[in-house]
Amino acid sequence: MWCKVCMRETNEAVCSRCGASTDNDVPIEVYWCSECKVPIIKTAVDFDKDVCPICERATSYLCADLRPVFPEERLLLEILQNDPLKYIDSSVWASDNRYYIDGKAVSITKKAYSKYPSNYIIEQLNKYHNLNKYDTFNANIEKFVIANKARLNYIIDEAHTFICQMANNYPSECVVVSFSGGKDSTVTADLAVKALSNPSLVHIFGNTTLEFPLTIEYAERYKTSNPKAIFKVAKNNEQDFYKTCEDIGPPARMLRWCCSMFKTGPITRVINDLYPNDKILTFRGIRKSESVNRSKYNRFEDSPEYAKIQKQDSASPIFFWKDIEVWLYILGEQIDFNDAYRLGYDRVGCWCCPNNNIRAQFLTSIYMPEQYSKWRSFLIDFAKGLGKPDPEEYVDTGGWKARQGGKGLVSSKDVIIKFTNCTTEENAKVYQLNKEINDSFIELFIPFGRIAPELGRKLINETIIVDMRTNVPILSIQPFVQKGYEYSVKIKTMNVAKHDDLQRMVGYQIKKYNACRKCLKCESLCRYGAISISGGEYHINEQKCRKCKMCVTAKYLDGGCLMQRYLRTRGENK
Repeated sequence: MWCKVCMRETNEAVCSRCGASTDNDVPIEVYWCSECKVPIIKTAVDFDKDVCPICERATSYLCADLRPVFPEERLLLEILQNDPLKYIDSSVWASDNRYYIDGKAVSITKKAYSKYPSNYIIEQLNKYHNLNKYDTFNANIEKFVIANKARLNYIIDEAHTFICQMANNYPSECVVVSFSGGKDSTVTADLAVKALSNPSLVHIFGNTTLEFPLTIEYAERYKTSNPKAIFKVAKNNEQDFYKTCEDIGPPARMLRWCCSMFKTGPITRVINDLYPNDKILTFRGIRKSESVNRSKYNRFEDSPEYAKIQKQDSASPIFFWKDIEVWLYILGEQIDFNDAYRLGYDRVGCWCCPNNNIRAQFLTSIYMPEQYSKWRSFLIDFAKGLGKPDPEEYVDTGGWKARQGGKGLVSSKDVIIKFTNCTTEENAKVYQLNKEINDSFIELFIPFGRIAPELGRKLINETIIVDMRTNVPILSIQPFVQKGYEYSVKIKTMNVAKHDDLQRMVGYQIKKYNACRKCLKCESLCRYGAISISGGEYHINEQKCRKCKMCVTAKYLDGGCLMQRYLRTRGENK
């Protein structure tokens, strides 16, 4: 047998290294019973896939994955078809933009979402709200759970085994659940609590400040329903999303600075506060079928190269699950969930995420009209600032989502490293800064060695950095004052074999000083908690820094600063 998590051959049913079942990634298929009117989950190797477990009649292949359509979404579908309550007695399911009504496919095109104005749709939803009953839906779900009981038992057992195996390698107090308020993290949290028989697990909720109101409501319900859970909220109270968008542009598919600033960074701060000296294990609701990027993840991740938060190892109990299995667990175990899914959202994250599809945008215009209108107006103003010939079309067709780099932004100049080679000293460069030198600037060089101001020449206010192993000076830092060189510094490399390599890393720190937007990426990158943003400035704690140089290595932080990726324009140096 083969463990696809560890990528090694084993004779064990459950891998002893990572806790994964060795047959955990067998593809599933969804079949349909036209008698019972429910989907049946079968694996590719099941011999009885064409037989319904309830009525024992023949089934037929339907699709690769599926999700339930709650009455709220069903009514919206009917309104788009100008026939309210048409499917109220039907079994309705969906996969992307394709609906299945009693097993028959009905596709919804993108044009359907712009067929009626939002005000009309809202009016119709309100009109038929009280007539929109759950009776048929509940009956169908009950049969769905019964028909797939064997599959539910299997995925629970496999996930519990994985969770216990993973948790055995960490102190119980260092096991954490990442809670986003979405369906996947909800299931992961429930699985972890039950598998470990520990209702007091630490839950960290990353409130990005861009959550659906329904997500905040659900998080509060979860906290109330799980009073023994240690529920921590990670939130960036220092940054304003709209002001940051004005400065560096709105997030785009390839430029999602918001994740670091409003999610990963604040979560890192909570982890550093709770576990200043410990490595932790975080159970998270990542699934490989969610996206191409996530399909490249491992179920258990402890590699520094791929970890977003260096102080945590990550394990994903539902990594191989499909949407239909997630819903089978939620509905079969009768656990509470985010009501945004009832409205038709298939994913619940930031409501204005550039990765949201057209249907999600449409739903937001219906259920969050004020926020939607404000965001659209901002994007149109941004497009005008860039000189787009048709700003509204640029916004409505999603052009802003494909934005790359800082073209047209004043802030893009901050990632350009301006320097000249010193004409009087070898291996010295004069760097241009955009503000005067202070103590936080000198702290940027702590990763290179020990700060030794006592060795510097007092007359020119020189600071020396010495190698930790040899105690030999390797860097000289001198404020440089000359006509045309306001806010400049001369940095000389000494007693090293590769001066260019060291100067490149110096350049990374110069870029941080000029371009720092408090995105918190560097805080997440440091596994020792040495880096922090406080008082609006970047700081490195000399007592905590282990000189690992991850923060100045392109492998872990391309260009030395996350702003390099977001603000760089073509033709700029790195």
